[in-house]
Amino acid sequence: MESIRKEIAEIIGIQLPPMEETVDYKVLEIVEEDGYTRQLIEYASGEDKVSAYLLLPEKSGNHPAILINHQHNREHHLGKSEVCGLAGNPLQAFGPMLAKKGFVVLAPDSICFESRRKDPSVEGFDLWQHLDEMCYRILRGEWLMKKVLEDAMKGISLLAGLECVDQKRIGTLGHSYGGNTVLFLSAMDKRISFACASGNACTFEHRMKNGTGIELSSVIPGFHGKYDIDDLVKCIAPRKLLLVSAEEDKYSMDAPYIVKKAGEKYAQLGASQNLYHKRYPGAHALTEERFADILEWVEEQA
Repeated sequence: MESIRKEIAEIIGIQLPPMEETVDYKVLEIVEEDGYTRQLIEYASGEDKVSAYLLLPEKSGNHPAILINHQHNREHHLGKSEVCGLAGNPLQAFGPMLAKKGFVVLAPDSICFESRRKDPSVEGFDLWQHLDEMCYRILRGEWLMKKVLEDAMKGISLLAGLECVDQKRIGTLGHSYGGNTVLFLSAMDKRISFACASGNACTFEHRMKNGTGIELSSVIPGFHGKYDIDDLVKCIAPRKLLLVSAEEDKYSMDAPYIVKKAGEKYAQLGASQNLYHKRYPGAHALTEERFADILEWVEEQA
């Protein structure tokens, strides 16, 4: 799959990540929480500054680490704060739960969200900035996914460079928009040893046939002509992956098809046990059951 990984990277316009990269960051705030410390940090990614929360477990040691990618939900004023339990939906707050279990957690704002909005006074859905970020790049012959992945890979590099992190136990997690980032990121970045993508296992083919929306960063000219989401999952093999889907969720509707197609590659590599799929009744939003199951699975992998 290495040739496919390289070709997809070329289509997106990214360089496959180096195994060693030092990412310096500035600590802006430190808050002691129950069982962990929350640091507000800032680091460079290209010409931009990324704002993120870094959660450090109370106990010292060689810890597993995870990059948590926040959802979209038409709420551009939320990002890192939601996955860290400071705002929004409590069923998105994976960060504190994992930090208490001994994970080093990095929760950055994706471009156009929370601190990375051009107009912080706009709450809720800020379509225009997000659309502009995509359109400006298209005019330059680039794609928004390139920026999203470069930022995410920078986050993986930051985690890998921390002395308290076990580089062999770095994972990533996300729901919806965050789950989409997980699939592309995990396919491209082999430093990730385990990943969970919730609510976004749906092929482009299925979306277009059924009138399902496509998130702006997934508008990648030249990608669907040759590849689809099942090819991304094949690129993740033989590493551990959990896909979470729901029967009435249009954004993960054909997850069983993706698992079947990608499962062939996992089987060829003797790693069928590393591809997990949990399908639930209900719609797109996370439930208490899904939230708990995801946490349990992530803890087991690390």
